[in-house]
Amino acid sequence: MSATAAPVDLLIEPDWIIPIEPAGVVLENHALVIDKGRILALAPVADARQAHTPREHVRLPGQVLLPGLVNLHTHAAMTLLRGHADDLPLMRWLNERIWPAEQQFVSPDFIRDGTLLAAWEMLRGGITCFNDMYFFPGAAAEAAHQASMRAVLGVTVIEFPSAYAADADDYLAKGLAVRDAWHDDPLISFALAPHAPYTIGDSTFERVATLAAQLDMGIHIHVHETREELAESIRQHGLRPLGRLQRLGILGPNLIAVHAVHLDGREIEQLARHGCCVAHCPTSNMKLASGIAPIGDLLAAGVRVGLGTDGAASNNRLDILREARQATLLAKVASGDAAVAPVHRVLRMATLDGAIALGLGDAIGSLETGKMADLCSIRLDDWPMQPLHDPASHVVHVAGRDQVSHVWVGGRLRICNTQPVGMAPDGLIDLAKSWHNRMRLARQR
Repeated sequence: MSATAAPVDLLIEPDWIIPIEPAGVVLENHALVIDKGRILALAPVADARQAHTPREHVRLPGQVLLPGLVNLHTHAAMTLLRGHADDLPLMRWLNERIWPAEQQFVSPDFIRDGTLLAAWEMLRGGITCFNDMYFFPGAAAEAAHQASMRAVLGVTVIEFPSAYAADADDYLAKGLAVRDAWHDDPLISFALAPHAPYTIGDSTFERVATLAAQLDMGIHIHVHETREELAESIRQHGLRPLGRLQRLGILGPNLIAVHAVHLDGREIEQLARHGCCVAHCPTSNMKLASGIAPIGDLLAAGVRVGLGTDGAASNNRLDILREARQATLLAKVASGDAAVAPVHRVLRMATLDGAIALGLGDAIGSLETGKMADLCSIRLDDWPMQPLHDPASHVVHVAGRDQVSHVWVGGRLRICNTQPVGMAPDGLIDLAKSWHNRMRLARQR
């Protein structure tokens, strides 16, 4: 260490670093230098030690360091409905189980507690940022803030009333007021979140398009999830959903199209031409029997694709590492091409591509100088995981969230040796049990 070494907050030395950018790179014998919540340098270990005096020095032998994972689509508070509605297709799942449960239980407390459980589950799996769509976004913001996790919260819009709002105008007014209230929080931002084409009218879509342009906000929407959705759109509007969204001014580089399972070639080209992004949720798509999204064709057309878990009610895990593995395997089997969606590409989908879709690509998603220090470290040294020829392959095909060891958000440690920092796991278990008992008693009445 040099006598002129500069003091910094943190020096992390894993065995490998996958920076995501530049693409396809796995670095050995490198260290990450962090100061004031940002990445100051990524350098060979000897150079980093020579140039910097860290206040904290973290050595992670047998581990690989990556950018924090980005969950591009979820309904975080639905963690409280995990396992509540299994083995049903989408519309029966919604009509018979989910919407009745929401009418009975959704409240600010439900959202706050469910989102807090989800936030810590996601952090435990290396997810440092999530894109949410649900009711009472102010309560969700409180939970994300408490967990010190990065979140993009939906200004959810739907035409029918709920415990949260009376109509589309009310949803927009309340959501935008929450956005204004949290404007100064560095970890919390917002997107417009019309639920789906089958729950939103033309006039509401037109207003969403206007607000997105005026306020420079993203749009986050379920689209082309099932064949039934397409048939109903043709019956009601004479157009498939994407054609209708284009007519109403919704398509553009600020759009995150969630699921996008049933697309023809013209629609894939349409998404590419407008610069739209897709949130691919492979496990949810399989569990609800919605289908297999044409990820290989989307990537070939230049459409940006990120990964989402959907909610725990339709997954039932908030686990982006699992989604990465499902994504690459489904893309291969659907296309008949084993070279489609290789491991470095799906790791980019799980990090930088999701960040760019959220408008956060300049801040997170890759380990580049100046970016926020949102990081996760994964153990690859356990005996059932040996031998190890390629750390990137191991992250996607061998490791899982149980191997996530450390997680930082903005340089702040949130998971240390698999344990939450500042939150007792017993408290999370008690919170979940409380809601489980409340819902069980309500069903027995």
